[in-house]
Amino acid sequence: MIKIGPAGIGKIEDSARNFAFYHKLGFKVAEILFTYGVYIKERRHKKEIQKIREDAEKFGIKLSIHAPYWINLNSDDKRKVEDSKKRILDSCRIGNLLNARKIVFHCGYYGKTDKGLSFDNIRKRILEMQMEVEKNKWDVELCPETMGRKNVFGSVEEIARLVKETGCSFCIDFAHVLARYGRYEFGLIKKSFPQREWHCHFSGISYSKAGEKHHEMAGISEWKKVLKGIPKNKDIEIICESPDPVGDSVVGIRVLRD
Repeated sequence: MIKIGPAGIGKIEDSARNFAFYHKLGFKVAEILFTYGVYIKERRHKKEIQKIREDAEKFGIKLSIHAPYWINLNSDDKRKVEDSKKRILDSCRIGNLLNARKIVFHCGYYGKTDKGLSFDNIRKRILEMQMEVEKNKWDVELCPETMGRKNVFGSVEEIARLVKETGCSFCIDFAHVLARYGRYEFGLIKKSFPQREWHCHFSGISYSKAGEKHHEMAGISEWKKVLKGIPKNKDIEIICESPDPVGDSVVGIRVLRD
């Protein structure tokens, strides 16, 4: 089954209305954006957290979370690494309360470190975070994301190797793959991720030789390419990250139903 929905759920107090609207449009997934900070607080928003969870379940919307952008698990500054881990773990804590299992995050930059050591550093920090998740009995999965810039950690091969060596989950961003490789690389993706469940991102994208420049609307043609290229025997969630994620998700739903 393929489920499509937008990045973003609107204001905390609007969850019931927005989820009802999403359900009407045919969306079955939505991602909560903590990209500029974890704005839902455990103590301050206790009642709101319960309501968001209940409303999502009521309208059949499966939630996930995108952790803050300010993350670099490969930094040579220990404070930055610890701050990065905290942002991801704060997202995990709230995700557990909201029944949002998939916690998506960007791993970091290569910087002056070679790719092999960068992988080792990031793998170590993911294992450390998984220990914290297990300690707290949070029902969440860490999902490092494939990235679109070539100077950023997150090739298809790197993310697949992290999954294999840490047991974490993953997020396949098809737009980022297109920007990084110059094509969607469906064959490589299928080979690299044999798992039954895929959590994915998608949008249109502008890119250069260096990779991703910025996200754009996907539109009918790109939705057709992606929905044709992905396997049909998996459970796949696609979160649309276009500038108009709701409108572009509607296009995706229409293409999927045709």
